[in-house]
Amino acid sequence: MSEQKRVRRTSQQIAADLDQQIAELNESIQGVEAKKAEAAAKFDAKIDSINEKIRKLQARKHDLLTPKKRAPRKTKAQQIKSLVTKAQKSGMKLNEIAEKLGVSIEE
Repeated sequence: MSEQKRVRRTSQQIAADLDQQIAELNESIQGVEAKKAEAAAKFDAKIDSINEKIRKLQARKHDLLTPKKRAPRKTKAQQIKSLVTKAQKSGMKLNEIAEKLGVSIEE
């Protein structure tokens, strides 16, 4: 039986193999980090969309709790008074206003 002797590798060859393994592991780390960054970007997008929904709901809540101020309702007397003052501001005198309305002014 002829035994084949095992070829011994030099320390430089072993170091080169270790460097190759280190390079492969670094590449796998870069791949994992790329996946991590991609997943983080997806989660950030989801978080942003949820925050936008929250902002919209808060705006609706604010609008609901602070309704728009409406002009107060006027009585007929107030409406007539404002109508007469507008007519006076436009340059009409009381006599002219009364004539237009078909009413006589009693003094």
